Amino acid sequence: MEMATESKRRGHRLDWFVVVILCVLGYFSYTMIDQQIHLNELDRDCAAAQQRLETAQRENAELKDLKAKLDDPVYIEKTAREELGMTHEGELPYIAKK
Repeated sequence: MEMATESKRRGHRLDWFVVVILCVLGYFSYTMIDQQIHLNELDRDCAAAQQRLETAQRENAELKDLKAKLDDPVYIEKTAREELGMTHEGELPYIAKK
């Protein structure tokens, strides 16, 4: 009978050990999955920020080009003629009928 009692005790020890190991593995698995989800969110945020940066850089380059053109008298004259309908002194504007 003593042998049967000892094997039952060993069985309970082994069962508790397995339960503890499974709990530890479950905790680490949960932590790893949670961290992976968080990293994926950060990657998406980083990609969105990178795209916004590229858009802002393109817009900045366009504005710098426009600023450089605003110092060019030929561009100023072209804009004044086309958008504002202005003419030089003595010129007659031509307006086409639609």
